[in-house]
Amino acid sequence: MDDPKEGERDAMEAAPLPFRAAVDALRAARLRPQIEIDPTKAPRRLAPFAYALEAAVVDGDEDLADGRLILLHDPAGHDAWQGSFRMVTLVRAELEPEMASDPLLPDVCWSWLTGALKARGLSYGEPSGTVTRASSHYFGGLSERPSASQIEIRASWTPREGLGGVPDTASHLASWCDLLAQIAGLPPAAPGDASVVTLPQRRGPQSR
Repeated sequence: MDDPKEGERDAMEAAPLPFRAAVDALRAARLRPQIEIDPTKAPRRLAPFAYALEAAVVDGDEDLADGRLILLHDPAGHDAWQGSFRMVTLVRAELEPEMASDPLLPDVCWSWLTGALKARGLSYGEPSGTVTRASSHYFGGLSERPSASQIEIRASWTPREGLGGVPDTASHLASWCDLLAQIAGLPPAAPGDASVVTLPQRRGPQSR
């Protein structure tokens, strides 16, 4: 049977140099210790080349937030992206029900994303996404469980390409981790955008 990791190495060796450099920067990035991050299988139909990471904000035995970040690359460029690279993300966390009922919550959550990019001085274009909140109420045999509310941010943006056509993926990853930490309710690791509001976090989406 073929070794899947060997196949991934072969695919990376065949990838264009800008994509390989962008992935190397992601792999070398240093992040705050509360965030556990690992490579994961990337989707194959979104772009000719893709690399994916999954992460969780961990506090003791709880995951306070989790998410996935995907780097896409199309050497020929993409009209919708207005560039040859695209960052795609999913971030989610549980909130206290009274906080989830705040009508301004979707706007605040979107400001977490744009504020995280702005705080690190990153240039980007064509942002798009959705903020979804959902509530779960339990009945019957599950009626003893407390109601739960979850917030989910799905977004994508085009990072500005630098020298050699390579975007600063390490800084985009760091800003994404800032977003994860913020949605988890952790204090900022460095001074950020004062216009961004942080909501306190109490429960994690899953136990480890």
